[in-house]
Amino acid sequence: MLVSAENLSFGYGGVPLLENVNFTLSEGDRVGLIGGNGEGKTTLIKLILAELEAESGTVFKKSGARIGYLSQTGGYDSTNTVFEEMKDIFAADIRTIEALRETEQKIAETDESSAEYRALAAKYETLNKQIAARDSYHFEVKIRTVLNGMGFSEVYQQNVSTMSGGEKTRLKLCKLLLEEPELLILDEPTNHLDLKTLFWLEEYLAAYKGALLIVSHDRYFLDKTVKTVYEIENKKLSVFKGNYTKYKVLKAERTAFILKEYEKQQEEIAHMEDYVARNLVRATTAKSALSRVKKLEKIERIEKPALPPSPPRFCFTYAEKPYEQVLLVEGLNLFAGEKSLLKNASFGVTRGEKCAIVGDNGTGKSTLIRAIVNGKNPAIRQGRNVRLACYDQENANLNPENTVLRELWDRHPLWEQTKVRGILAQAKLDAGDMDKRVSSLSGGERAKLALAVFECENGNFLILDEPTNHLDLPARESLEEALKSFDGTLLFVSHDRYFIEALAGKIFELKDGSVTIFEGGYAAYTAAKAAEKQEAEKSVSEPKPTQKAPSYLSKEERAAKARTRVRIGQIESEITALEEEENEINEAIATPEVAANYALLSGKCKRLEEVKKRLDALYGEYEALI
Repeated sequence: MLVSAENLSFGYGGVPLLENVNFTLSEGDRVGLIGGNGEGKTTLIKLILAELEAESGTVFKKSGARIGYLSQTGGYDSTNTVFEEMKDIFAADIRTIEALRETEQKIAETDESSAEYRALAAKYETLNKQIAARDSYHFEVKIRTVLNGMGFSEVYQQNVSTMSGGEKTRLKLCKLLLEEPELLILDEPTNHLDLKTLFWLEEYLAAYKGALLIVSHDRYFLDKTVKTVYEIENKKLSVFKGNYTKYKVLKAERTAFILKEYEKQQEEIAHMEDYVARNLVRATTAKSALSRVKKLEKIERIEKPALPPSPPRFCFTYAEKPYEQVLLVEGLNLFAGEKSLLKNASFGVTRGEKCAIVGDNGTGKSTLIRAIVNGKNPAIRQGRNVRLACYDQENANLNPENTVLRELWDRHPLWEQTKVRGILAQAKLDAGDMDKRVSSLSGGERAKLALAVFECENGNFLILDEPTNHLDLPARESLEEALKSFDGTLLFVSHDRYFIEALAGKIFELKDGSVTIFEGGYAAYTAAKAAEKQEAEKSVSEPKPTQKAPSYLSKEERAAKARTRVRIGQIESEITALEEEENEINEAIATPEVAANYALLSGKCKRLEEVKKRLDALYGEYEALI
């Protein structure tokens, strides 16, 4: 057991938020924590971390348990470079390796028959075991693996303080992954991640040794990473075994079962109460009526299952259909400042298609969307009768000084106030929100307002940039259903793979300055990318065929190429031999016989260091030659 809670309750200002919460987190658990905005997910995490004190109940933590926490704004400041910041995590490992080398040096200078030699040998063995247990020699490999996977492969020497907020949050996640706490709590870890990084993180977490508690609105990510779902709803915490998709099934089944049992009990209670009412005053039946009264008193009444709050509702309509070709892009060159994003890109969207734009961060997805909406680039042409409506992930089209009601009503001044209020109410902005300023809204409230405004534009060609940002799971699913039902044309950017899979029939991938088109939706796209990755790995693992030198090369050039081929063969042979020797030494060091012989162990370890250094040098030379 790492963390457990018993009858945990908490509220703000006398208003209860969590009531009688019970759960246990054990070693190796994979738990997803879900619930609507404001249901208490972050509050529960703060209670676990002891940042808040429960009103009643208890949180138990394993003594000395190491807990790592990534908040939604989990970045930090540092004057170090990215690599230095990660290297600090392994300061103890580096000191242990340095201590081992110092001990090696002292052993070499000490008489083998002396007491000092035996003490040094014992220290050497202890240090070596510590290094082996923590795999300390490979700390740089671990750092590079995580940094490269999280998209920092080209910024090792960048100062952390110069990074954006999103980059700092990703870097904090890197640090937590390398620290390997026993319980890793991640609050929306998929924010700021592109698809490639998401795939990497899912694979990394699948092999993570510690327990995971993940708060996420990314349903695909939850499906890949968790095996249990904790749901907070109506102040209660319920536990469901399985990933998010399984949770949806179990939740529906549980609700249906409890509702059936409740209705059955209510029918039984009503029948008994009716009998009592009709027979209690009759002398002949009073005894049996009293018996039923006692039964009614003893019944443990089933609480009617609380229905979850209804999600926002959206409906996208338009008045006139466009012509067949809705969008045509031919020979597009796109820049962000001096950086080239697209070169001579061409693609098209026809009426009724639903297309997703994907790509790594920085490839120009949002810039492309803005160029299409702007309509001033001659390489981008909209079809006839196209009425374009755009949803901006930053909600920059909203006036922060407006009230919620005015923000929509000012755009449609001829509408009656009741109609405007009704549309906002469908987006789950109630009467108490109408006079709030837009600037005071939460991220989720602002997104719902922006979607209500977007809906009322009645576009037949909808363009959306990250529409699921800030929306909770019910709101995301409601938006999905509305866009599924929309029979117009759709072009959107999203990192939400569930959302992409539900809607997109075609994928446009931005990569290396070009647009690649994948027909058949997200499943076809992922299958194509998996095949592409497999082919790339295969080509790397297979030896490259030796190409015959062109006849026009000079005699000296041909001789140089021949020498290079000979040298490559020599290096490959030496690398193979050294790798075999490295494995043999590692196996020998692990045997009791060598561990007990200090002189022999010292020699083996010294040779292992020599082998590693030689391999590093050969790998470098090999890469330069090929």
